[in-house]
Amino acid sequence: MGNQYAYVVVFTLVGIIFLVIALIMARILRPSRPSQAKLMPYECGIVPEGDAWNQLNPRYYIFALLFLLFDVEAAYLYPWAVRVSRLGPYAVVEMLIFLLILGFGLGYAWREGGLKWE
Repeated sequence: MGNQYAYVVVFTLVGIIFLVIALIMARILRPSRPSQAKLMPYECGIVPEGDAWNQLNPRYYIFALLFLLFDVEAAYLYPWAVRVSRLGPYAVVEMLIFLLILGFGLGYAWREGGLKWE
C-alpha cells in the first residue's frame, strides 16, 4: 500500500522539477529587449489613464462560470451519443437524469437572474 503512495510522490516531484526547469530555461533563453515601441498600448492605441484596477460587476463572472459549466457538460453528450447503441437503455436513463439535473440548474440560474446580461 505504501508503495503506491511512493509512485504518486515520485511523479509529483518529477512534475515539479520539470516545471521549475522549464520556467528557468524560458527565463534564460528568452530575448529581453524592451523599447519604447514595445511599451506602447497594443490594440486600442489609447494610453491608459488612472488606476488599472477596476471593480467589475460579479454578474459577469457568474455568467462566464455558467457558460463554462454548461459548455463542459454539453461536451459529455457527444461521446455518449456515439456509443449509445452499445450502452443500452440503462445509459439512456442515466443521460436523462443527467440532463434533468442540468435543466434544474439552468432553471435555477434563470430564476435567480444569473442569465441577465445587464
